[in-house]
Amino acid sequence: MPEQSNDYRVVVFGAAGVGKSSLVLRFVKGTFRETYIPTIEDTYRQVISCDKNICTLHITDTTGSHQFPAMQRLSISRGHAFILVYSVISRQSMEELQPIYEQICQIKGSDVQGIPVMLVGNKTDETHREVQESDGERLAARWKCSFMETSAKTNHNVQELFQELLNLEKRRVVSLQVDGKRSKAMRAKDRLKGKCAIM
Repeated sequence: MPEQSNDYRVVVFGAAGVGKSSLVLRFVKGTFRETYIPTIEDTYRQVISCDKNICTLHITDTTGSHQFPAMQRLSISRGHAFILVYSVISRQSMEELQPIYEQICQIKGSDVQGIPVMLVGNKTDETHREVQESDGERLAARWKCSFMETSAKTNHNVQELFQELLNLEKRRVVSLQVDGKRSKAMRAKDRLKGKCAIM
């Protein structure tokens, strides 16, 4: 099947058990599963708006193991944006993102500065932390990428994560809101543009 130019591909990377699949399932289907099921690779699709046209958001949920380096390289080369997930209860899961980030830089080359990358600390619902929010902020500053903490379990910042990632895209206008389905606040704001109100 030929590559469609109106597709937008987001790739989710991270160690096994950090909650990559849970974040994706919470975003796409609004569900959360308590049991851990290892992923080889899954792709989920959702309709979004690209440059005021309808296009398909492809979210590739990758394996947490390092057994499939060719699949990882292919995902990076085809990806338009990347979510790098670690668990706030595992410092090692954060450290395992370094070689993935380096591979993204290597494959994307000089384009990497224009590519949306989001570092995500997941499982903020857990009480025991090995990684503080400030640790994530420091790593994101070093990588010159965006950062957010989430909880797939409580649905904290999940929708915001994907919208913020799309907001980082500078090569085209990408939004979770398909045209014609804008929020009431946005429509009201548009109506008030250029008008004065006397109080």
